[in-house]
Amino acid sequence: MELPPYTVYVLCSLKDHEWYVGFTSNFERRMTEHENGLSKSTACRRPFICIFCEHHISKADAMRREMYLKTSAGRKALKIMLRESIKNLPLI
Repeated sequence: MELPPYTVYVLCSLKDHEWYVGFTSNFERRMTEHENGLSKSTACRRPFICIFCEHHISKADAMRREMYLKTSAGRKALKIMLRESIKNLPLI
């Protein structure tokens, strides 16, 4: 089964445990860019672990979800959903 084309994702920096919320139509390419420091907004915070991602059929739905996850309410919801995963993240 093929995944829907649009991905909303949350990366956690293993350096400082800060989060980056993003949206892409090519998840593998985007992760490679983050890992190789090719994204200005995340280059200095590498390495990352992807702690959450969801796929959407509609670009508009994915963009709306990304914007929500960047709000304080969205971040709070993520922290509640992922509380066990967050507790077990290593720092480097």
